[in-house]
Amino acid sequence: MTHTSTALIIGASRGIGLGLVREYLSRGWRVIATERTPGSSAALAALAGDMLAIEVLDVTDDAGIVALADRLDGTVLDLIYVNAGVSDDPSVPIGEVAGDEFDRVMRTNALAPMRVVEQLDDHVVSGGTIAVATSGLGSVSVEPGPSYELYGASKAALNRLMRSYAVRAGGDRTLLVVMPGWVKTDMGGDQAPLEVETSARGIADAIKARGGTPGLSFIDYQNEVLPW
Repeated sequence: MTHTSTALIIGASRGIGLGLVREYLSRGWRVIATERTPGSSAALAALAGDMLAIEVLDVTDDAGIVALADRLDGTVLDLIYVNAGVSDDPSVPIGEVAGDEFDRVMRTNALAPMRVVEQLDDHVVSGGTIAVATSGLGSVSVEPGPSYELYGASKAALNRLMRSYAVRAGGDRTLLVVMPGWVKTDMGGDQAPLEVETSARGIADAIKARGGTPGLSFIDYQNEVLPW
């Protein structure tokens, strides 16, 4: 019997997450996709069928993550891709960021993805892949620009937490921190040079190319290694 691979895409109601759902469905994968609000994405709902199951998850809700893990009990995953994230006003220097805004961005972009990984990693098959979406702004070895201070810090924190996770619990799985590129999404804006389809296809190709290689890599959508 031919094995049908299964991907869990976290944060799939729009943008790159939705693009990845479409890409993996086109490759014959079974996909489990999450959206924060039930029925919020007509585009995602239109794809629902035998090969796509839609779950509800707010990644900042710890109990919700545990509940999702329970609902997926017995489900074997070949891939988890955590795409959920938020941005802030890029022009605000860190000294002027409100405390609750700092907490919101850090929790959503750094803590929440790791909560998902920690709760769901035992669903991933031996030799499978766990990937999280990051940004080139999270690279601490690259000189930063004058904007996106908080957003960049949150992605740097995520990168560091994934490195710790790889040492502690990575095992024989492929672990990826993926920079999807500057993409035309609600967050990326209309000036971005990349279409969602291009980024999603590249990410899926990179995940396939890296599959079966244990350890952690920081890559972009073209499978190029990036500096930490």
